[in-house]
Amino acid sequence: MIVLSSSSPVRRQLLRQAGLRFKTAQHAFDEAQHKIARRRAGASAEQVARELAESKAGSLTERLPGAFVIGADQMLECDGVWFDKPADAADARRQLLALRGKTHRLISALAVTGDGKLLWSYAEGASLTMRNFSDLYLDLYLQALGPEALQTVGAYHFEGLGAQLFERVQGDYFTILGLPLLPLLGALREIGALPR
Repeated sequence: MIVLSSSSPVRRQLLRQAGLRFKTAQHAFDEAQHKIARRRAGASAEQVARELAESKAGSLTERLPGAFVIGADQMLECDGVWFDKPADAADARRQLLALRGKTHRLISALAVTGDGKLLWSYAEGASLTMRNFSDLYLDLYLQALGPEALQTVGAYHFEGLGAQLFERVQGDYFTILGLPLLPLLGALREIGALPR
């Protein structure tokens, strides 16, 4: 049995489209406190993304014997600042203004645990450059997206309307969506969760 420890509708959709049969479960892990502590300790965004993915998967593995648990996390870093999912519409606007006209790094991390052990861990980054969009476009974008702007780090939905915010992208599409799919599928085959 495969279990996804994520509430992300995009991650669920990607796994379904790839033909995986899986269940979802919520992790019991305090991301915010971990980020604060690790930031103070000088950890990189990639290290923290990987740790969070591992912790999310690990928090469920004891409760689900025999299951392969997938944990996932994503970190956005721009000019040394770490961004989280926006708290409200005003925060979404502030984030997009801070990213406008700049290149940021988006790191997606995955981990798979089984029977109390970390079986696989992975992190990959992509560089995304936002165009210098107008304030009018930003208002129209946020109005069109509505509450969905609060569901993703950076307040954009790259797989939809958010693509219009960008002028250049370097990296894997699935990584940008928060689930480096091909490495994950390879790992699931390697550990016996999927047929070879």
